[in-house]
Amino acid sequence: MTSLAHQLKRLALPQNDSNLLSRRVVASVLFDPKDAASMDRSTFYALGCTGLEELMGIDPAFSEFQETLFSQASLNLERSVQTKEVNKKLDKSISLFLTRLSPYFLLKPALKCIEWLIHRFHIHLYNQDSLIACVLPYHETKVFVRVIQLLMIEDPTHKWHWLHGLQKPGVPLARGTLLTHCYKDLGFMDFICSLVTDSVKAYSGFVRDGHCPQLRVIFSFYASTIVSALDAVEKITNSIIAKLLPFVQLGLKSNLLDYAAATYMIVCQMAVKVVMEDHLVDSLTVQLCKCLHRRPQLSREGLSCIIILLQNQKEGVVGPKAFGYLCAIPTLVSTLQSIATVHDISPLLRYLLPHLIHSVMAQDEFESSKIILLSRLLLEEYVSCSSELPSDRISALNQKIQSTVRQFESRYPCALDVALENHVKNVSSDHEKSVLHQFISLTMSCGKYQVGLSGLLLNIQNEFYTLRRRKLSFIWFVFHRCPVLKEAVQVLDDPRITEGNPDLKAQISWELLPFLVLTNATPECVELQMAYCVADSTLLSQNPLTHGWAKGKHCCCFTLKRCKLLCFSDEPWWNPEKMDANTCCYLHLMFCLFDVVISGASQGPLAPCFKSLMQPLVQVHLNEPITLFKFLSLLWGYNSNLGDQLDCRVSAILQTQALYVGKALLCSQPVKTLNVLASGSSPVVPSLLVCLCSGICEVRRAAIAVLHSLSGVVSSPYYPLVENLLKSSEEIIADPSYLSQALSKIYEEGLLLKDKKKKLASIEQLLQCVQLPCCPAYTCKTLLRALQDVHGEPILAVLLPAVERLLEQCAPDSCTFLPDEAHLLQLLLSKFSEASAPLLVKDPRCLEVFIRALGTSAKPYPTMPSFQIIALEQITKPFFTALGDEKIQQKILSVLFDLLVGNKNPACAQTVNGVFRAIAVDAELVANELMPVDKQKVTATVQQTRRSKMQTRKTQESSGVVPEENVVSWPRVTLILELLQHKKKLRRAQCLVPALFNLLSRCQEPASAEQENLEYTKQLILSCLLNVCQKLSPDGGPINVLEEDKFNVELVVQCVRLSDMPQTHHHALLLLGALAGIFPEKVLHNIMPIFTFMGSNIMRLDDTYSFQVINKTVQAVIPALIKAHEGGSAQSEGHMETVVSHIVHVFVDALPHVPEHRRLPILSQLMNTLGPSRFLWVLMLLLFKQHATQTSVSATGPEKEAVVERDQEFWISVCCEFEVKEQLSSMIRILQYLMTLPQDKEEGKNWLLQSAVKKEETVSDVIFNVEAHSGKDLRHFKFLSVSLMAQLLGSDRFVGKVGLVADCEDLTESTLQEVLRYIHAVARCVEDNADKPTAKFWRALLSKSYDILDKVNALLPMDSFIMVMRGLMGNQLASVRRKAMELLNNKLQQRTQWVEEQITVLLELIGVLLKIVGRSHGKVTAQEEVELAINRQTALYSLKLLCRNFGSAHQEAFVPVLKKAVELVANKEEEKNVMGSALLCVAEVASTLKALAIPQLHSLMPAVLDTLKERKDLLNNEIYLLSAVTALQRVSETLPHFISPYLEDTISQSSMLFRCILSTSTTLATKVPPRVLIPTITKCYCTMVDAQQNRLGPLMIILKEHITHMEKDQLNNHQSELTSFFLSALDFRAQHCQEGDLQKTGEIEGYVIDCLLVMVMKLSEVTFRPLFFKLFDWSKMDGASKNRLLTFYRLADSIANKLKGLFVLFAGQLVKPISELLRQLNISHTGNNVTKSSLLLQHALDCLHKIFLYDTQRFLSKERADALLGPLVDQLENMLGGDEIYKTHITKHLVPCIAQFAVAMGDDSQWKVLNYQILLKTRHSSPKVRFSALVMLLELASKLRENYMVLLPETIPFLAELMEDECEEVEQQVQKVIHEMETILGEPLQSYF
Repeated sequence: MTSLAHQLKRLALPQNDSNLLSRRVVASVLFDPKDAASMDRSTFYALGCTGLEELMGIDPAFSEFQETLFSQASLNLERSVQTKEVNKKLDKSISLFLTRLSPYFLLKPALKCIEWLIHRFHIHLYNQDSLIACVLPYHETKVFVRVIQLLMIEDPTHKWHWLHGLQKPGVPLARGTLLTHCYKDLGFMDFICSLVTDSVKAYSGFVRDGHCPQLRVIFSFYASTIVSALDAVEKITNSIIAKLLPFVQLGLKSNLLDYAAATYMIVCQMAVKVVMEDHLVDSLTVQLCKCLHRRPQLSREGLSCIIILLQNQKEGVVGPKAFGYLCAIPTLVSTLQSIATVHDISPLLRYLLPHLIHSVMAQDEFESSKIILLSRLLLEEYVSCSSELPSDRISALNQKIQSTVRQFESRYPCALDVALENHVKNVSSDHEKSVLHQFISLTMSCGKYQVGLSGLLLNIQNEFYTLRRRKLSFIWFVFHRCPVLKEAVQVLDDPRITEGNPDLKAQISWELLPFLVLTNATPECVELQMAYCVADSTLLSQNPLTHGWAKGKHCCCFTLKRCKLLCFSDEPWWNPEKMDANTCCYLHLMFCLFDVVISGASQGPLAPCFKSLMQPLVQVHLNEPITLFKFLSLLWGYNSNLGDQLDCRVSAILQTQALYVGKALLCSQPVKTLNVLASGSSPVVPSLLVCLCSGICEVRRAAIAVLHSLSGVVSSPYYPLVENLLKSSEEIIADPSYLSQALSKIYEEGLLLKDKKKKLASIEQLLQCVQLPCCPAYTCKTLLRALQDVHGEPILAVLLPAVERLLEQCAPDSCTFLPDEAHLLQLLLSKFSEASAPLLVKDPRCLEVFIRALGTSAKPYPTMPSFQIIALEQITKPFFTALGDEKIQQKILSVLFDLLVGNKNPACAQTVNGVFRAIAVDAELVANELMPVDKQKVTATVQQTRRSKMQTRKTQESSGVVPEENVVSWPRVTLILELLQHKKKLRRAQCLVPALFNLLSRCQEPASAEQENLEYTKQLILSCLLNVCQKLSPDGGPINVLEEDKFNVELVVQCVRLSDMPQTHHHALLLLGALAGIFPEKVLHNIMPIFTFMGSNIMRLDDTYSFQVINKTVQAVIPALIKAHEGGSAQSEGHMETVVSHIVHVFVDALPHVPEHRRLPILSQLMNTLGPSRFLWVLMLLLFKQHATQTSVSATGPEKEAVVERDQEFWISVCCEFEVKEQLSSMIRILQYLMTLPQDKEEGKNWLLQSAVKKEETVSDVIFNVEAHSGKDLRHFKFLSVSLMAQLLGSDRFVGKVGLVADCEDLTESTLQEVLRYIHAVARCVEDNADKPTAKFWRALLSKSYDILDKVNALLPMDSFIMVMRGLMGNQLASVRRKAMELLNNKLQQRTQWVEEQITVLLELIGVLLKIVGRSHGKVTAQEEVELAINRQTALYSLKLLCRNFGSAHQEAFVPVLKKAVELVANKEEEKNVMGSALLCVAEVASTLKALAIPQLHSLMPAVLDTLKERKDLLNNEIYLLSAVTALQRVSETLPHFISPYLEDTISQSSMLFRCILSTSTTLATKVPPRVLIPTITKCYCTMVDAQQNRLGPLMIILKEHITHMEKDQLNNHQSELTSFFLSALDFRAQHCQEGDLQKTGEIEGYVIDCLLVMVMKLSEVTFRPLFFKLFDWSKMDGASKNRLLTFYRLADSIANKLKGLFVLFAGQLVKPISELLRQLNISHTGNNVTKSSLLLQHALDCLHKIFLYDTQRFLSKERADALLGPLVDQLENMLGGDEIYKTHITKHLVPCIAQFAVAMGDDSQWKVLNYQILLKTRHSSPKVRFSALVMLLELASKLRENYMVLLPETIPFLAELMEDECEEVEQQVQKVIHEMETILGEPLQSYF
């Protein structure tokens, strides 16, 4: 919902709710919403007033609302139109009433009142808060949910939306949900608290002695909810406290005891859950104490609350104000004493006693003796308690009484001093001293009391030992900061500190050890003195590590001595990789010392000492600047050393510190030294460049700073480099990879600009360092990574010695590489790049080194590739191209191929493969590698190749052995050919062709074939040749690059013929296909042998590869063949078609041997290649011929049909692979071909003579040679062709394709013409062969031809179809016209979407169809008459369909249709079937035309109604009947307001044919307005009541349905008219009942009563009461017959059954009449009409039974019960109607009535009278009466159950009498009654007899 929608929702008023205007659903608590909608306002008002009266009986205070909310004036008050002031006053009154009502909410009267308020004042919309406040305490009841379901709270922003989830399921609100919402939504918490205050205010005038019983429910709900919510919330926030405090204060101030008690509970819960502010605790305590002072009744509860509050809050926060109110409580002491027996009251006492003592002391001064006595008692009591209490409770006691002792001391210090002095004199034991010391510690001046030196010392020692661990760290701080060092050592050396704690002793020893290490040994040095002191300590003298150091003090202190182990040589670099172990150890020590000194000097308290150490370290070990910077250079770059020969990790921090040390040292060096340090032989600058490659920003920053120190050394070869790098210092610091870019840029500038040669020199100087043997490999590695983007011939030339040196280490027997050396060689090999490639041409040594690298297969580490692979990866396409020299390229190519042959490493082979694929190679280089050893040049032409072959053969013939120099290395050739398979970048690929054909010819030589299997090599050669062809001619067309004589097609064909391998066949055929496109003439003369071979071999293989070979061969060869003859002469083209037909024949002949799943793809591909529009018909006819002449001949019996069906499905699948146009054109060609064939074999004689003259074979000869086949084969062939076309046209796939094609109309029409032409020819053959044995064949063929025609018609485009149909409708033959209309009807039924132009053309057919509908005026035969009638029906049906499809949009066009149809219906002489069709047409057109049909109603309705009157015709022709009924129904439904002149007849006919035209009756009942229908029904009733009584039932049903659909306002307007009608209709029994026709009368009367009941159920109480009494008066009107009574009581029984409990409100007037009627209907008073009397008696009893059954209002008063009791019981004697009627009357009517009568009485005194009267009937003379009385007794007992026990004593004697009755049935019934009573009452009765 958008924000605007939310705003509109908030602004919406309840009075705008649409539900208020609708009476379909009405909000109600007591009733179903739909039932409530049928009740009027007066009913709800009466209900509300009843509830208010009952509430006033409970609580008279509700009387004040009798004149406001429940006044008579409120009936007409509509609050939505009242002013704001009136609504405000009304809201106030409603809120007060609901607040008062809340305690009584669950009572029935309260719900009645709420029902009235909801109905009249819509409190569920206007007063939601007040309504929820009223019902919320009962949230766990179902009534609460019912109220919530009335609220409109669907909006998520609504205040009560959280209750929305309860509305749909209707479940009560869970308590947990209520509590959660209470503490989460403080607004809801405020609502609950305000609910209490509002209730207290509402009942303020009803409080008596602090109690108000009505509010107990509210207070209970309030306390339980708030306390539980506070308990459930995880943390009570300030917001919750702030929300509750105002209501807590109101509760504490309230005079209502229950309100105060609830508040106490809330305060206790708050105190337990949260620690409150001090002032809040004080304020709450004061409030509680005031409350107790005012209400001593709750003293126990209030004091308990205060105790809990003080117990859970901070101590000492309550001020003295509360003390005064506590002391004013009269029952304080006794109440506290009572509470103390159960609970701990010490929190209150701790507050109370100090204030109590202070209060006492604040009075007049006590005598000094009393004060001293009090002091002594206090001290003695403490000592006594301390002696008795355990040690763990003494500290608690001290905390409790400390404040008291100190207050006493401050007030009376002298008295306490005297008491202490006297007590000290008597102290003797240690325990007493300890207790006294504890007491003194509680005082404020404990230091002045002297208990004894030993005790005080003991106290001091204890304090020291307790705190010694905690203070140890502080002592170390003192050591470093304070001058009292020696004293601190002596304190720590005290054995008492470490006694019993070895861990502490060891910790102190370790902490003292660092003080023995000195940096200064002068005698006056403080460090030395401190070291002596520490060495003399007991702790160190006892430590095994330092034992004896104190004796030789000169040995206990250490200074750094000069200890130089080795002297380095004069190498420019210190290279750890080439140092011995001792030197490495020394450097390791130096690194560690430097790390310790530089780290210590940077921070910490000993930084000055470490700084002083730095100088001797440098002076002793690194005294020369060069040596110092060699050391620093080593330190700067060592962290990139993977070998770690020094076993030392140089952290980034140490590296950074060393760099800054170097910067500081460089700044102090003279210029001469700086020149040396920045020279080319110095490691400083290269090492700094290594640091610039670091991944840590601070290291790079420090290196830049060092470079800044060298920036002024102009003489340095690195000066241009340093200068440029410093310009990019920020980028280098920010990005570690930027250094590579900067160096690359410097090098490029040096190459381009002549004046920048110094930059180039600086780079080369850096590379000179790299190639130096003394430079560490890890430094070289890092520098080369920085130079990774620097490439070129000079670079490679400088680094070449390093490559040679490292490759020499790769000897197979001694390949020892350090990790950094391996990475270095990898980086060096990467310098063989595109830029440096020309050096391989210029420098043979460089080429030799690279080839050596290619042959170095060493792999020093598993994680790295071998050097061979690294070198191979350098041969990229740019590198190979940059070589330029073909000789060098040939050499490298040869090396690559040699590596493939001799290498067994798969990784190497894979790399060579990848390299060869990537580089761009001239094909001539590869061809040279493929030639024999002595042939390094490629033969120019095939002729030269042939000459060389001839010479070779002559040599072989003369010597018998092939010369060794001409031997081909087949493994090497095979590997090269494999590489060529995937080679794309091959220049001048045509150069490979002669070499490949040369190899192919050598493969064919017997000597080669015998030596080894060369099939795989043949396949590779053929594949390479195919790749060359595809590369040179991607589109498969001719090219000029290749010479035709270089391609030896004969060799390829020979491969196909000589080889036994299918793969070789495949490759050869693919190559031939490619060659056919390039050199078509060279391939054409071998075309048939190729396809013959394919049909007999390859097509039979079931693999995807073979399938692809066939496809590619077909695609390559056949299009070339067709293309070669395009545009030529007709003879040439005919020859080509014949050849292609032969090729298709090959495929068809091979088809039975092809795997089934391959057949369709092969033929599909073949046709797509040939062109389906040109050759599909040839394929299909060849398939038909094969089936007719081969397949069907071999099959027999049932198999034959299965074979035909299978083949036809396959043929359809083949056809559907192609477009619709191609299929249709193929059908045309097939039909044309079929017409060229002779009728039979005999007619082929002339053709035989002609065929003998023909010179060339044609396509027709290939398809079906009549001479070579029998006449049966010919007929079978024709039938198959026609059948297939018929099936194809009807197949789903074909029809689906036709729907997707938009422009095939021309072809469809051409097909239609061809089919018609063929049908004409076949029809002529049928006539010619009528008397021959083949007549059956020709008829079947004609039938199939007609089938084709029908299906082609279906394919016609709609426009053409319409025009064709229009023409056919004008045909002379009736059957043709009917066929056209049927086709049109099918189209109209099937199609749903039409174009406007098509609709226009179709509408033009209306005139044509109307002509057909018109009767012919000429003379016709009977047969023609029948056909014309059928045509007229068909035309009417066509008009109906046209109207259904297009009538709504083109109504005017169908007005003539309606006129014509009405004319047909009005014509009595018209044939009935035609009239039926006309009636259906009328129904459709009238419902479509609507208002335009009104002018025809005057003719139409009488005609239709007259039709319905002809019952004989209707009953004889059911379709005619249904047509007439449909017409009447559709007209009535379409024009209900215009048929009133015909309504009476329509209703009359509807009543007559009610079952047939039920829908028409429903239409009349629902569509016609009451003002028209009710008078018409009255007229119809008057017409039918005498002569057509059987129609009265349907008439009443129509009226019943009409009343059901009437609105309430309509019913009110027509009630008097309906009442008059029903009074007349109910008088049917009295006026028109015949004596012998009671059943029919009862049935009609039942219809009337059912109809009246529908009206009764729609009436309100106000409108029903006068109607009922009017009917009652009508029944007993003067002169009225007993029939009216019978009708009335039957009606009353039905009304009672419908209204149930509501009928009791109106039944009071019936008691006396029914009582009198029962007396009259007794047999002693009954006249002659026994049957009617019996019916009347049954209805009266049933009516009474329902009144008693649904009585909930205490209907049976004593007077009414007395009036009915006698007559009812007397009915047991009433034998009216005979035995059977008597039995039914007793069991089904009287017994249930009297039993329910007893239940309704509900009075045991009246039960006794009733029971006794029944018992008296057991003494009747008639056994039937006695039997009936027993049945009545049993039913009475079953209804009253245990209540019958009071009646049992008087019943037993009568039962005892009946046990000896003379009638056996009565005696058996007595036994049954006794048994059943025992079951019902649960007590045995046999003992009473």
